Amino acid sequence: MPLHVPPAPAPALRSVLTALGSPTAVREARTPSLRAAQGPATAELPLPVHVVDEITPAGVSAARLAGWRFLIRCGERAVAAAETRLTPDGWAFSHFFEGPYIASTQRALRQAESLAQPCQPRLLSFPGLYMLTLWLHGDITADGAGGHPEAADILIPLAPAPPGIASHAAHRVADLLPVLTLRATPAPLPPLPPLLGSPA
Repeated sequence: MPLHVPPAPAPALRSVLTALGSPTAVREARTPSLRAAQGPATAELPLPVHVVDEITPAGVSAARLAGWRFLIRCGERAVAAAETRLTPDGWAFSHFFEGPYIASTQRALRQAESLAQPCQPRLLSFPGLYMLTLWLHGDITADGAGGHPEAADILIPLAPAPPGIASHAAHRVADLLPVLTLRATPAPLPPLPPLLGSPA
């Protein structure tokens, strides 16, 4: 099923293209693959990055939009990613990066294309768990900048996933959230031992 990729804000895309055209920005990036790339680079597959700051027993607190990520392609392969963030003056380029995110995102998107139902791809980050997921939102007409995970939406943890959570295993939000809630809820502290000389 084709993915319905939400359009990125024009200023966000423009800021990435400007950075790609800047020898200084590319040279200072900690991305050897991008610095060594031959030929023109393009920004594609914009994905809104939503962040969940807190997971409670009742479920996910509202997800907030933190930025947009683009895959940077040179020739036939993606060599890096670019992130933008929202500033008081609007969307601005943040940084280039590479690493397992690139291949893992491409693999998760291929998984999403094999699903029967249409969906809108996004990224959903759980900073408290050091986990990033591909969030497949069921409402393909929704504004990519808003909304929250619905029970029937699909989450695909990207690599590297936290211990005990398999990367690239697709889960319904309703099934994965209880697991994440247990991970995010601190265990109660054991009772303190009685003080010496005090009754137990």
